[in-house]
Amino acid sequence: MNKKEILEIRKQFTPANCAITRICGCYVDHEKEKKMESKEAFLSLPEEEAFKYFDIFKKTLSGTVGKNILNMEFPIDAEMPGGTQEFLLKLRSSKLQDDMLLEEFYDKVIEAYDCAENYYIILIHAMYDVPGKSSDGIEMFDASDEVYEYLLMSLCPVSLSKAGLSYNAESNCIQDRIRDWIVDMPDKGFLFPAFNDRSTDLHSMLYYTKKSEDLQPGMIDQLFGTKMPMSADTQKETFKMLIEDTLGEDGDYETVRNIHETLNQLIEEHKEEPEPLALDLTDMKKVFEQSGVEAEKMESFDRNFTENAGEKTSLLASNIAETRKFQIETPDIVIKVNPERADLVETRIIDGRRCLVIPVDDHIEVNGINVQTIKMKEREENQETYN
Repeated sequence: MNKKEILEIRKQFTPANCAITRICGCYVDHEKEKKMESKEAFLSLPEEEAFKYFDIFKKTLSGTVGKNILNMEFPIDAEMPGGTQEFLLKLRSSKLQDDMLLEEFYDKVIEAYDCAENYYIILIHAMYDVPGKSSDGIEMFDASDEVYEYLLMSLCPVSLSKAGLSYNAESNCIQDRIRDWIVDMPDKGFLFPAFNDRSTDLHSMLYYTKKSEDLQPGMIDQLFGTKMPMSADTQKETFKMLIEDTLGEDGDYETVRNIHETLNQLIEEHKEEPEPLALDLTDMKKVFEQSGVEAEKMESFDRNFTENAGEKTSLLASNIAETRKFQIETPDIVIKVNPERADLVETRIIDGRRCLVIPVDDHIEVNGINVQTIKMKEREENQETYN
């Protein structure tokens, strides 16, 4: 699913567009014991309560595609009788009205989810009447071609509110605040089946993780049996190793900076595209070549890419590039530069030593204090002499 398709489903989580038929929940304590279960028609919920659930569901479909939201495909064995996909299909077909299936689902989640705290499992069933679209992209609500029936699960941590004082309006006094167990925004979640090309795709699903480095592969394998994607952090580390292996020990600052700028330029060119920019071996090779990597070093690029990422793997540009910062580090110094002005930093040999050179003719602050450079002082002194 791309960001436009995800946004289309998110738009259903409003009172006007609500397509949710049923909501079920299971509260689990830190010892993995079920403390409470609920099931009811979603439209029977009080309005204020429904709005809070809408916020949770929207959050489950938020973040960056390829980082917090991952597209996953079911392998052939998961789609065989008795596989993980078949169970999810049964759960969807039951419209969450089969108590035995619900209990089995909760048990699977509790066994697979690695969490030492209390949490709330929320599962909804919805039926979205997908409006058709004209050739110019305008939705035609009277020309629906399909009903997209899906499940959405949100795994929400439940934590005790902070201790403190509060004002009691009835007694007009300050008193000890009553601590409540608060349902937080989701840590994990999924959408099944996927909504690809604005249509039901039974062979895929969407997985949400609040922290990109915490995918919980064990849960993904047990619950879904889907192909495990490479996390955003792993992609970034893979890209770093690819640069180091290709450039070798004598990789220079200018070449690395050029690679950074080439990637950011590609991201800028594709920013209006709904699909995230994915770079396979061929695409990444072009990035390195356009960035000025020597032909001699490029001879081993294919092998380096295959060894680090895999021959058929693609890396998402948004996961490997830094669009908001450009940081240079030495053992004792950290320099942060506007990514658009990385060209201001140069490397030079001065008095036989390798140095980073940064023009500082303009305004400078040190710990928030305005300071002057030697050139600025000279300019002021020359101006006074002239006057």
